[in-house]
Amino acid sequence: MAKARTKVRARAKKVPVKRSAKLSRKKPGAGKADFVVNARRKHKFVVNHFRPQDFKRDGLRHYAFYRDLGIKDATHGMAVAHVIKLVGPCDPQVVSKLHTHEADFQMIYVLKGSLTGEYEGEVHTVKQGDCWLQPKNIKHKVLDYSDDCELLEIVMPANFKTVELEKSR
Repeated sequence: MAKARTKVRARAKKVPVKRSAKLSRKKPGAGKADFVVNARRKHKFVVNHFRPQDFKRDGLRHYAFYRDLGIKDATHGMAVAHVIKLVGPCDPQVVSKLHTHEADFQMIYVLKGSLTGEYEGEVHTVKQGDCWLQPKNIKHKVLDYSDDCELLEIVMPANFKTVELEKSR
């Protein structure tokens, strides 16, 4: 076992490691494996106060109102966060279409009400206080939601592609 660890360490030492200037422990030019990468842009500080008029029908779903929380601009496009108010009553003929999102991270938290969805063939109902994490490209669709359903959605990156797998009925 000790020999195997030694071999792994020896191989790992031969692979150049990229470190940001702040994290690098070596002085520039001190070794073959020195790389300097650009540091990620700092996020801006942002506070977003609630205003009912900030809910707009400009998001992915035409049966919902979206309130942008200013995260996309503050993170230079790294993430987007918005509150989604689903408009009731739910019409499965309109909302239940299978799709995927090409997003590296997508987390949804239920602020009010409830939602039932299908994720890779499994049906889940979530209610106020529940959350779920959707892996990249998971096939899913909304099956039903309460008239008062509100969600907080955080997605990375801010600009992501949605792929419709079936048309509205």
